[in-house]
Amino acid sequence: MKKDFSNIKLFAMDVDGTLTDGKIYIGNDGEVMKAFNAKDGLGIKLLIKKGIVPIIITGRRSKIVTRRCEEIGITVLYQGVRDKADILKNVMAKYDCTPEQTVYIGDDMNDLSAMQTAGITFAPADCAAALLPYVDFVLTQKSGGAPVREAIDIILENRLTLSDYESI
Repeated sequence: MKKDFSNIKLFAMDVDGTLTDGKIYIGNDGEVMKAFNAKDGLGIKLLIKKGIVPIIITGRRSKIVTRRCEEIGITVLYQGVRDKADILKNVMAKYDCTPEQTVYIGDDMNDLSAMQTAGITFAPADCAAALLPYVDFVLTQKSGGAPVREAIDIILENRLTLSDYESI
């Protein structure tokens, strides 16, 4: 499937099962821990450098997600979301974006409404089978294995220079 990535303005993503491997570690004191792939973080910084706004829309609430967003420069963060499509529509309106200018990457059926809102969709290789008919691009990377970076590399193909990498 051929898609035009030249006018992408928004890159929205889920967290658990997309930016992470989907596992949720809970310590004895109740602290939640998650592992993020550094490659995804670098890719997100490249998006920002190219003027594309990264957005997190996740169903869970977690201080670790807030902290990770602060580390890599994500300023548009929605946690504890039930209706991801509603949030995505509001963000698209705020940034004056069409579906064709909006990407969404997610891994499970709770991402479907947002995927149906975005014009371009990606999913990790191990996404829920029921999601497959709704995904434009199934990536080779599994959850937590940097599928976000893979999607970003596809979108930014031929738009990056060595200096883009050196300055992040």
